[in-house]
Amino acid sequence: MNLRNKKYLTLSGLEPLVVTPESNFINVGERTNVTGSRKFLRLIKEEKYEEALDVARDQVEGGAQILDVNMDEGMLDGKHAMVTFLNLIASEPDIARIPIMIDSSKWEIIEAGLQVVQGKSVVNSISLKEGEAIFIHHAKLIKRYGAAMIVMAFDEEGQADTYQRRIDICKRSYDILVNKVNFPPQDIIFDPNIFPVATGMEEHKLNALDFFNATKWIRENLPYANVSGGVSNVSFSFRGNNVVREAINSAFLYHAIQHGMNLGIVNPTMLEVYDEIPKDLLVQVEDVLLNRRDDATERLLDFAETVKGNEKQDETKVLEWRNDPLQDRITHSLVKGIDAFIVEDVEEARQSVSRPIEVIEVHLMIGMNVVGDLFGSGKMFLPQVVKSARVMKKAVAYLQPFIEAEKDGKQEFAGRVLMATVKGDVHDIGKNIVSVVLGCNNYEIIDLGVMVPPEKIIEAARKEQVDIIGLSGLITPSLDEMVYVSKEMEKQGFNVPLLIGGATTSRAHTAVKIAPNYSNTVVHVNDASRAVTVVGNLLQKDSRVYKEQIREEYEKFREQFLKRGKKKDYVTIEEARKRKFKIEWKDSNIVKPNQLGIQILNDFNIEKLENYIDWSPFFRSWDLHGRFPEILKDEVVGEQATELYNDAQSLLKRIFSEKLLTAKAVFGLFPANAINDDDIEVYDESGELVQTFLTLRQQLDKREGVPNFALADFIAPNDSGIQDYIGAFCVTTGFGTDELAKQFEKNHDDYNSIMIKALADRLAEAFAEYLHKEVRTNYWAYAKDENLSNEELIKESYKGIRPAPGYPACPDHLEKKTIWKLLKVEENIGVKLTESLAMWPAASVSGYYFANPEAKYFGLGKITQDQLKDYAKRRNISEEVAEKWLSPNLAD
Repeated sequence: MNLRNKKYLTLSGLEPLVVTPESNFINVGERTNVTGSRKFLRLIKEEKYEEALDVARDQVEGGAQILDVNMDEGMLDGKHAMVTFLNLIASEPDIARIPIMIDSSKWEIIEAGLQVVQGKSVVNSISLKEGEAIFIHHAKLIKRYGAAMIVMAFDEEGQADTYQRRIDICKRSYDILVNKVNFPPQDIIFDPNIFPVATGMEEHKLNALDFFNATKWIRENLPYANVSGGVSNVSFSFRGNNVVREAINSAFLYHAIQHGMNLGIVNPTMLEVYDEIPKDLLVQVEDVLLNRRDDATERLLDFAETVKGNEKQDETKVLEWRNDPLQDRITHSLVKGIDAFIVEDVEEARQSVSRPIEVIEVHLMIGMNVVGDLFGSGKMFLPQVVKSARVMKKAVAYLQPFIEAEKDGKQEFAGRVLMATVKGDVHDIGKNIVSVVLGCNNYEIIDLGVMVPPEKIIEAARKEQVDIIGLSGLITPSLDEMVYVSKEMEKQGFNVPLLIGGATTSRAHTAVKIAPNYSNTVVHVNDASRAVTVVGNLLQKDSRVYKEQIREEYEKFREQFLKRGKKKDYVTIEEARKRKFKIEWKDSNIVKPNQLGIQILNDFNIEKLENYIDWSPFFRSWDLHGRFPEILKDEVVGEQATELYNDAQSLLKRIFSEKLLTAKAVFGLFPANAINDDDIEVYDESGELVQTFLTLRQQLDKREGVPNFALADFIAPNDSGIQDYIGAFCVTTGFGTDELAKQFEKNHDDYNSIMIKALADRLAEAFAEYLHKEVRTNYWAYAKDENLSNEELIKESYKGIRPAPGYPACPDHLEKKTIWKLLKVEENIGVKLTESLAMWPAASVSGYYFANPEAKYFGLGKITQDQLKDYAKRRNISEEVAEKWLSPNLAD
């Protein structure tokens, strides 16, 4: 074929990939994406790059024609991981022969990838979401690097969700790229957004048909452009029913290709052969996709019940394992987390030994060793291990009276570990999970609970003669508490390793701020699966080599981190204020709230929150990584994720039907104006000043035209003559959680003890989402016509923002005190602040409401000493106190 002068999408690794009209559909391999593959994420986190290359090799051998590489994960140095992995791919000819798709939501990671990738790659993705200036800037750089790009149908107003919005955004993007950037049109790949069908919502009936028609329009009206998409999105409504999902995916792909989609991400395991879809099912599916009947969704839902394909096993077959030898039965119960027969089997074991302690040391530990081996090899997952612990505890509880009757009966443990959530912090889900996992591996756990002061940790560690101390924390002030504990341990001559874990902790903070204070080994443990290996290595007879290796790694990391921190440039706070984000206030449509002042929701109907739950973080809390609902079908963790989800649904139903948890909220809407650039005055209805919110401003020296944000930029200044408004809120679903957790623990059920806390956290976040929607549409009503799906709410596709103290835009936890005073939170709904300003109950969320359509989330980043001094003066506190609360944000 003569390709000269033909405008075809041409990509390359070591070999060219030319996408012509005669080409078959181009399939993108997605398992080298840390957000979609738990196995790949684990390998990258553990820097097992050789094994990670095997994942890429499997994708290529499995028929992938483009390899999607994504390193977007909070605990990863995404830029380093992307560069390292792409460099390694370049030295593997069998992988490097196909083109690479550099996939990230962070431009710095994309650009780092572009600088090292071999051949002609694809960038995934850019859009008009942040406006034309940034869109053009990124497009010019992509062109300079010689790559193609995926352009999302997304603009300043959000994702395109109708046919007209799809073609309007794609046309606008195309015109800018071709006419202003002079970007080769054949290197443009549009993603017009594939949304779920058969959701039951009227506005979603055209989701598939609009995509088909938009695809056809793009191919006919935007010369040489290509179309891509992630096909599995379309069948989310039928998660758990593979028969229907596979039929929908296959039929959708068939019609999408017919309309012009020529490449995209497809999971082959979730795809039926189009011609082999049963005809009666195909008719129902295509009625939905093509919107051929008004009752198409209802008909398919009814039909789906008849083809679930999940027949129950015959009960006699299920219980066949009960005929196995005693040890096999005990091991089976532990591995499968079945507690129905464990007391019966343990009693049989007790009758066969001379001392009851032997049942634990022999029968139960044989089973738990199998659990440990399976977990360590990635064949069991965290929720299963916690269920195993439930069985183990039930067995030990039964044996305890027999052991005590012997007086001298004593179990031999592999080591003694003290665990504590530090002073001022109330979060313990992660700590409890690590405790359970270590307990399953025969470590004795001394759990001091939450909000534990340093002196109690030191006293207990000395009294109990522990082998290791583990500290946990979720909020930023906990980092300083951990530093203080490490100094005290050094001062008092401790000689045991120190483990650090929790959501705000990191390898960087541990290496830079904690390890230098303590002579013994300090290790950051970022997930439960690593805890067993780390503790085992630390407590082995000859651990000197391992400890020296850890110290050397941390010293090297600390040196590199401190060097890296000096590369960035910052402007003075005065200059940053000159570069503030400017809104044309005279043109801004400011809406006065329907109801000003404070409102309280006591004993709120918690069942209303079910449809607002974002499930993805729930799975992460159990160390199962992936987006919901795709995670339920993940080839590695899908089966376990589904089982966990079903267990969560069962407990959720109990929460609702038995009213196990209480939901409360307080919120207020007030007149407000910005003053002195960075502060926000809040008034009552008569105009009297009631509180002042202090905000912090970005100081990074950015390129010309890019503003340095502060939250105060989103409120009209007092010298504008325009009255603006602000909101604040606190919601909780935590009342009752602790009592339930303790009751579960009393019954030796750590699994449900952790589960109730995880669900309470999800319900609190759901309550925050629900209340924000009610504020936008009813109480404030600045977006009264809004009609968004839960998926769109999770993606924050609404107008306005609800940032929270302690998070990237406003990292100072002291602002919570101002919210508590303004709303009288503790008096009105009983939620308290600890001395480190954590909220109690833990399942609580608080923050602000900003309504301006130009308000956006941002990260403060690092600030310099001049802003710290200025901020301390505005808050009327010492610089030392200000530094305590803002130390993670201080530039070196």
